[in-house]
Amino acid sequence: MITEHEIFLTDPSEKAKVIEFLKGFDLTFTGNIDYTMGLYDDGQLIGTGSLGGRVMRDIAISEKYQKKGLTRRIIRNLQGESYRRGVTGNQIFTKPKNVPIFEHMGFKCVAVAEPYAALLEKGTDTLEDYLGRVRAILGTGEGKNRGAIVMNCNPFTLGHRSLVEYAHNNCDEVIIFAVQEDRSIFPFSDRFSLIKQGVRDMKGVEVISGGDFIISNATFPTYFIKGTDELAAQTKLDATVFATRIAPALNITVRFVGEEPTDKTTLAYNNAMREVFAQNGIELKEIPREQKGNQIVSASSVRKALADDDWETVYRMVPKTTLIYLKSPAGQEVIRRIKMTEAFKKMEAEEKAKEEAAVKEAKKE
Repeated sequence: MITEHEIFLTDPSEKAKVIEFLKGFDLTFTGNIDYTMGLYDDGQLIGTGSLGGRVMRDIAISEKYQKKGLTRRIIRNLQGESYRRGVTGNQIFTKPKNVPIFEHMGFKCVAVAEPYAALLEKGTDTLEDYLGRVRAILGTGEGKNRGAIVMNCNPFTLGHRSLVEYAHNNCDEVIIFAVQEDRSIFPFSDRFSLIKQGVRDMKGVEVISGGDFIISNATFPTYFIKGTDELAAQTKLDATVFATRIAPALNITVRFVGEEPTDKTTLAYNNAMREVFAQNGIELKEIPREQKGNQIVSASSVRKALADDDWETVYRMVPKTTLIYLKSPAGQEVIRRIKMTEAFKKMEAEEKAKEEAAVKEAKKE
């Protein structure tokens, strides 16, 4: 008789069994996982599935037990746990070949980025629900030249401001999608507020949450994709969701991004957008990055300056609205966390250097 129960990941031996089981399916058990369940036959793990927020993931069944309706059983268990946690809608990221399996269980395909990945959803808070809410706030944009920008703003800088100004000068309306996932050092509520304050003087510029459908580096689960395909899958699926679903629904004809001369991830995003957008009639405009002296204005430079108490650089790179926030109690708490994070990174780097030096010394002997 096949039984099912929760697997408690706080138990190292139980977690190790799940990791070993998933290796057989070329799946890596990483990222933020809130809940894991297992199917057992006579005490032997034969299937598993997990939840990370509203995302169902790491679904696998031993070959001997496949095509016996057990995938549906795993999905039912994960849905029940989702409801218990107050989540009434789920997403699944999977390989394109698996789309029919989940469609037969009531999931609806949002987008497919061949040959890498597909996104499906079921329940409430779907993409159509999200787009309906946005249209209710902003209107359809019909007959207008409407542009879009996706921003994380960790924190909002003069570089972000410059990009918005360019878009504002070239469009009737601009929608800024603020990346919602709260995994940046600056909390989403603060980032959202900083963006709104930083652009409030620009008529026709609206700031909204990107919800669960602006797929960021933090939110995309790459556990089922290996090696260099991870970045290609993430960027192409993100671009496909935007170009085929979000842009048409909101009459967005152009998206603005900053040029990226150094960061490989951002460069890959820009390249993927250029390719996918061209196939779907969306224009991509890459704008040169704002510079102060010889230094490119960036959120990462601001965070480093804050960690080093280099307020001269901070003053050069952020607008007054961000500066006021940084001086506030909430801002000071974030700065404290930035300094702790940087100190920890430095300590790790020093330890690694010591270990490498010790290995070299041992080889000499």
